[in-house]
Amino acid sequence: MDNQKRAETFTYALDGNLYLNLTSKCTNDCTFCVRNERADYFGHKLWLSREPSAEEIAAQLPEDIGRYKEYVFCGFGEPTLKLPVLLEAAAEIKRRGGVTRLNTNGQANMIWKRDVTGELAPVVDKINVSLNEATAEAYAALCRPAFGEAAFAGLQDFAAKCARRGIETWFSVVDIIGREKIDACRAIAAACGVSLRVRKYIG
Repeated sequence: MDNQKRAETFTYALDGNLYLNLTSKCTNDCTFCVRNERADYFGHKLWLSREPSAEEIAAQLPEDIGRYKEYVFCGFGEPTLKLPVLLEAAAEIKRRGGVTRLNTNGQANMIWKRDVTGELAPVVDKINVSLNEATAEAYAALCRPAFGEAAFAGLQDFAAKCARRGIETWFSVVDIIGREKIDACRAIAAACGVSLRVRKYIG
């Protein structure tokens, strides 16, 4: 990405939520990712020129924490790659009474080579895991994960463990994958003890 298109957009507001952009790195290289086509999202330049510290994230939180419905860890990269920063920032938001959500590819335990769900549970209220596909082979082709087809089982295990920790957890897919795949994804979600949310595709 051209350095001229990079910015220090560590937080951005959208739909009544404040989004916290921790990194531009990701363990997936999804064929459909918006960052493959542009450097901004709804007018926000999300390619980072550098990664923020937890203190820098905290400095950009509003004095009135209730100003936003949710504080969502989500940007152009995978937030759990910056787990220590995520945990510290989320703890500060929770301390002040805010609601926290993590949008993730569900590969945190594979990234850190340990079960991190116990660390997330005290500070993250909700977790949206992008399931995207109904089989490991199709997921690997669509999302091109660094962990190969093993990522599909890994994200399911992560979601199931989050749910067992008491975190409100769901899988998400986009409606364009079709009814048959959506039904298969719903069965996967049920087996993991989480719900499935079907999002409308935004081109």
